[in-house]
Amino acid sequence: MKIDSSYKPVIQPLANRPKPAANAETPNTTEAVSLSPLAGALQVADKPPVNSARIQEIKDAIAQGRFKINPEAIAGRLIDTARDLVSAQQRQA
Repeated sequence: MKIDSSYKPVIQPLANRPKPAANAETPNTTEAVSLSPLAGALQVADKPPVNSARIQEIKDAIAQGRFKINPEAIAGRLIDTARDLVSAQQRQA
């Protein structure tokens, strides 16, 4: 059995393609979607835990000018994150 490789698909330019007929009648229906309680619980579980007290403490420190930024720590953690991302990409390849 021989496979014929001479098939060339015909591609029609977008400008020449027929446009779908517009529906003259658009129904006035409203669709509603509701999630089960389990879906809601799973959605909440995907969010990281929030420490509201710590957030308020940081906001207060910023407002009062007591919040100190440590550029060395930020740079070090940024480099660590970049290394983690690169190694994760290498493992996937």
